[in-house]
Amino acid sequence: MLRSPASETQVTHLGRLWLYLFAVLVLAFLVAPVLVVVPMSFSDSRYLRFPPEGFSLRWYETYFASLEWVGATLTSFKVAALVTLLATPVGVAAAYGLNQSGLRGARLVSLMLISPLIVPVIILAIGVFYLYARVDLVNTVTGLVLAHAALALPFVVVTTTSGLQQFDPAQERAARSLGASRWVAFRTVTLPQLRGPVISGALFAFITSLDEVVISVFIAGGENMTLPRRMFSGLRDQVDPTIAAISSMLILLSVLLLVVSVMLGGRKGGRG
Repeated sequence: MLRSPASETQVTHLGRLWLYLFAVLVLAFLVAPVLVVVPMSFSDSRYLRFPPEGFSLRWYETYFASLEWVGATLTSFKVAALVTLLATPVGVAAAYGLNQSGLRGARLVSLMLISPLIVPVIILAIGVFYLYARVDLVNTVTGLVLAHAALALPFVVVTTTSGLQQFDPAQERAARSLGASRWVAFRTVTLPQLRGPVISGALFAFITSLDEVVISVFIAGGENMTLPRRMFSGLRDQVDPTIAAISSMLILLSVLLLVVSVMLGGRKGGRG
């Protein structure tokens, strides 16, 4: 089996054995923190300890019984939902417009849209803080949604652009030639075929907002403190094992959303 061709270039699996081993080591390095955090969340100790001496659900109970933790969680989910509702249509519209424009500066505009992925988040956080301080948006849900949407928008643009590159624009032109307006043709012909990339981009936008901590440290506080911001404060002030329980639940949520995204991508590929 190892000597069978691994690709059209006749490279055998044995020849790629080093690559497979390297991939396994990288995955093990990435997964190792999860294997530490999850067991600690079930510890009965008052402090973070690995391996745990005993197992208990006390820290999950502490989380659900705490108004501060639950309030921060509700704020994070509310902001993430609003970010998804804002970034998804804007990102889809931007990707579609750039794909259809044919302008020379389309690549430059596209680069500007994905620039939040390139610029260090701490730089964005400082700039956002000084801007929000002038317009009274610090510690507000509106400020959080706008800032997180700027970080989430590139994911929607990238996934939608990828879907548009595999879409035949002749189908939309045919619909328009039969009397449909551009909006009707896009809504009835183009958008249904972009369902997978659009939903994947929306899920990435949701996760980006839910997990964002750097910008939240600068502009989130008081009644509008997000869950990552609350966790950061907990780690700074005291090592609370409740954070391990919350981290485990966030890991589970991220994995579930990733599985949904992969399944949507697989269905899209199967239809193609």
